[in-house]
Amino acid sequence: MPVSEPAPAKVNLALHVVGRRDDGFHLLHTLCVFTELADLVSAAPARQDRLHVSGPFASDLPNGRSNLVIRALEKFRARFPNHLPEGIEIHLEKHLPIAAGLGGGSADAAAVLRILARISQNPVASADIFALATSLGADVPMCLLSQPCEVTGIGENLAPLATFPLMHLVLVNPLEQVSTPEVFKRLTQKQNAPMPELPAPLDRAALLSLWLADTRNDLEAPAAALVPAISMIVEAISETPGCVTARMSGSGATCFGLYGSAAAAHQAAHDLRERFSGYWVAATPLLGQ
Repeated sequence: MPVSEPAPAKVNLALHVVGRRDDGFHLLHTLCVFTELADLVSAAPARQDRLHVSGPFASDLPNGRSNLVIRALEKFRARFPNHLPEGIEIHLEKHLPIAAGLGGGSADAAAVLRILARISQNPVASADIFALATSLGADVPMCLLSQPCEVTGIGENLAPLATFPLMHLVLVNPLEQVSTPEVFKRLTQKQNAPMPELPAPLDRAALLSLWLADTRNDLEAPAAALVPAISMIVEAISETPGCVTARMSGSGATCFGLYGSAAAAHQAAHDLRERFSGYWVAATPLLGQ
């Protein structure tokens, strides 16, 4: 029987760029959360390794070696050559838009690593899976965890939060793909102040709202220079009743609104769909710790 894992969307509630390493990688300080809205990855033994992609955004995604899912499988096989069946068929249901600031590809790769660890014919240590995730990309380790966490470095230093309030998101994407390298290239100030210290425990929506008021996404302005619709979307979300915070996630172009109730989020999503009929709009709860 196939083994399945969700690949939850990652949202950066705040993202501060605090420096740049000599190798060109940017240093970040970010608060990441994950949503019930997710891609779905499943795998089953087969005669050879192959990937099948379906879902609303399947046509936007390659199914060869350029897909991070295949690279995750190849790296797992290279690290653990005798742990898997001769072939693995992976099915990816792609529900998240591509190059959208939601960590979709990283989440898919992380889901594959979790599946392969489950079906491995020999036990695999969590530290080894984390090392594989780190080798695949900066977002993959946090997607492997898929729970609220404070992230520093280039994405490899994770501090999971012991508590987090139950919140809801509305996500809006203008269906314009954004190049992360191009966004960073347009970032003029690369040495910015880090996020303020997180409340402990962070267990109430009011605490989160107050904390977010002193944060930002340093990539929002350069991304909006590439996709002007981002600024319009953020403003429209901020005007919906019950919205706690509205800003862009990651390097864009997905923007989000944070809400304290499912009713407020679903009403906002309804109103935003009417306003932006050609855009992708979704309401979703956050995953807890």
